[in-house]
Amino acid sequence: MLIETWIIFQRQMRSLVRNPVWVFFGLTQPILYLVLFGPLLVNVSGGGLGGDELWLIFVPGLLLQLTIFGAGFAGFGIIQELREGVVERQRVTPAHRSSLIIGRALSNTLTIGVQAVILTVVAIPFGLSPSWPGVAVSVVAVCVLSMGLASASYAMGLILKDEDSFAPFVQGVSLPLLLLSGVFLPMTLAPAWLEKLSKANPLTYVLDGTRSMFAGDWADSAVVWGLVGSVGVAVVLTWWSARRFQRLSG
Repeated sequence: MLIETWIIFQRQMRSLVRNPVWVFFGLTQPILYLVLFGPLLVNVSGGGLGGDELWLIFVPGLLLQLTIFGAGFAGFGIIQELREGVVERQRVTPAHRSSLIIGRALSNTLTIGVQAVILTVVAIPFGLSPSWPGVAVSVVAVCVLSMGLASASYAMGLILKDEDSFAPFVQGVSLPLLLLSGVFLPMTLAPAWLEKLSKANPLTYVLDGTRSMFAGDWADSAVVWGLVGSVGVAVVLTWWSARRFQRLSG
């Protein structure tokens, strides 16, 4: 299974290298937020915002945004492959069905990991001064999360089988998850009812943990909950996606 996963991963990476448009535009949006929106918050006070501390809150939010949209839209690729007959040809091989999903998701995970590093480096001239061990662990957590999200995206692409249905589905799911996680502003600034609603969102814990790691606050319980949330979401979504792909191949 590991060999089969590696073969699928290599195939996906070769396709990505030949057509890097998705990588470029996936990274462009967070950088635009960093350049055009971040400076507007420098003079905002309250909730930990303002001054140099702003970037320790804002940049982890951009990393989560990059992960959700980068992994969430991965399913577009498998819809095209389904239309071209690539998926059907792979299904008739003796390869494990899980490897067909995991190999694809690993390519998205690597891409998002590289994008996360680039985005963090670009934020340094703006005033980001993070704990670098915290950044390293945060990037790993983001990659683990993207593994589950990309797997689920591929599964949904196989279920919906059409870009016109897939695009609004991803937007309808990802946008509420992003806003409720406090991706741009901490949820401590939100009214009580909205803050309580955000606690039902597992991405809230991932983001809070990432912010604590960026600040080097390893004693904060948010770090543990963030890592648990990242691994938990990845395991559940990857397992569900592999099972769903198995059933669709039956």
